[in-house]
Amino acid sequence: MEIEKKVQHFLPSADCPVRNILARLGDKWSILVLVTLDANGTMRFGEIQKSIGDISQRMLTVTLRTLAEDGLLVRTAYPEIPPRVEYRLTPTGKSLMPHVNALVEWALEHLPAILSRRNAEEKRE
Repeated sequence: MEIEKKVQHFLPSADCPVRNILARLGDKWSILVLVTLDANGTMRFGEIQKSIGDISQRMLTVTLRTLAEDGLLVRTAYPEIPPRVEYRLTPTGKSLMPHVNALVEWALEHLPAILSRRNAEEKRE
């Protein structure tokens, strides 16, 4: 008996919801920002930057702006002197986190084997 194959057809780039979302979340920093806010709750810009460590101020600004535009986090600016700005996940952002956390757990579980294969491949080259 022949096994039925499921072939997924993706729409052209501009119309494909999978490509659209992965392009926004698949950068170097978005997932780290989401995980940081999920773990710590409401945070200020400097706290997020310290938590991630190697993200530049510019990249953090761009990443926070993009995630806010997509409705995954909310930016709250308080009219104080000096200004205080806080970031937190929205309900939509929180609904994404079980999936992100599953990916993080998968990465942690499989990282040693993946790194081992990478090292073995580098030695062959």
